[in-house]
Amino acid sequence: MANPPLTISETQKGLKAKEFSARQLVDSYLAKIEQRNPELNAFLTVSRNEAYSQAEKTDNLLAGGGDVFEKYPLLGCCVSHKDLFLTKGIRTTAGSKVLENYIPAYSSTVVERLEKAGAITLGKTNCDAWAHGASGENSDFGPSKNPWNTKYVPGGSSSGSAAAVAANLTLFATGTDTGGSIRQPASFCGVYGFKPTYGAVSRFGIIAMASSLDSIGHFARKTADIKKIFEVTKGQDNKDSTVKNGPYLKTPAKLRIGIPKEYFVKGLSENVEQAVRGAAKVFENEGVEIVEISLPHTKYAISVYYIVQPAEVSSNLGRYDGIRYGNDRASFGDEAKRRIMLGTYVLSAGYYEAYYLKAMKVRSKIIADFDLAWEKVDTILAPVSPTPSFLLGEKTSDPLQMYLADIFTVAGNLAGIPGLSVPCGFTKEGLPLGFQLLGPRFSENTLFELSALYERATSYSPKEAK
Repeated sequence: MANPPLTISETQKGLKAKEFSARQLVDSYLAKIEQRNPELNAFLTVSRNEAYSQAEKTDNLLAGGGDVFEKYPLLGCCVSHKDLFLTKGIRTTAGSKVLENYIPAYSSTVVERLEKAGAITLGKTNCDAWAHGASGENSDFGPSKNPWNTKYVPGGSSSGSAAAVAANLTLFATGTDTGGSIRQPASFCGVYGFKPTYGAVSRFGIIAMASSLDSIGHFARKTADIKKIFEVTKGQDNKDSTVKNGPYLKTPAKLRIGIPKEYFVKGLSENVEQAVRGAAKVFENEGVEIVEISLPHTKYAISVYYIVQPAEVSSNLGRYDGIRYGNDRASFGDEAKRRIMLGTYVLSAGYYEAYYLKAMKVRSKIIADFDLAWEKVDTILAPVSPTPSFLLGEKTSDPLQMYLADIFTVAGNLAGIPGLSVPCGFTKEGLPLGFQLLGPRFSENTLFELSALYERATSYSPKEAK
């Protein structure tokens, strides 16, 4: 049985050299899932038959000779999808009992593009129900666990995807980021987590949380893998009217990174601050200019987010009436009910102008802060979360404390800009740490170049959580 390599290039190099077959890769990943998933609860559905069928097609393509990797850039690479992504013929629950037995009749654009590029689907990963959460504990099917220490959360809402990549149960995984739901679990699990520019990747066929905030990204274990997956998933599909093909910005010859003073405030863990400032020092030593900047409306971001997001949630969840598909509304969990009620309230007559309209005006101020920052710097370096991963159950009884876990990530979603969470070490307790890079709209290539620069400067190599 082959041990799955850690990167896309290593996987494809091994397949090309016939060191292992695609079937053996699937054997190995499924064996790991069978071994570790009872403890981690990272997968809700394992698509064994589909994976072997796709592996057989891969092995047949490889046997035919020629440079098949040119035509199929992700050939033989095993992917797992957050359970918001529709997968034709494979159960899709959104982590909710409402859709406990729902099997879609079609796949999302992202799933179709990845499979067309040769990726092999292993299954569907656990997540907070409807993506409502920052810890993974709001899943109706039980929480996922952090593979570095199973007493801790893996982050959320893309909890299962981050945990699966960290534990090497899959080569890469998809996720959604509405307020940090890729970047934060990536940081908690010690992997790369990428949120593209809003509108760079189609949302078609992905169960919506908050439609003006949802960004479709992924997790991997190297910058090069993050970039290669994005090259496959990005671009218009004529099914999501918000998707644009760029224009993507060129990376400047001389790079400037901004450090926003508002992100280094009371409540920021010493571990996190040291890690982020250490990353800034690495970049400075590599010739990147470090500039202190101000994003003055940052302090309002979490308040704005928890008005805009529940308003859109309440609208999106209105379709689940138990008539056309799914179970009835009694199956909604507490967090979904909380957000539906809050969203309905801020949109109701008499409160719309006082809450929702005012929040949208402040959202414009937050966007303007970033626009001013881009006149001085090319990217921003900041913490992902105020703390490393926290204990399971630590914040479940206090929704406000859980919401504050998103305090450093929500502004990026409100502004629609890209963000990349980069692993940068561990606490003395062995919990992963990460930092995030943020850039102007469609500056993904600059984020990738800076992340790759950090990898080279620190001789970074992926570690498997055991």
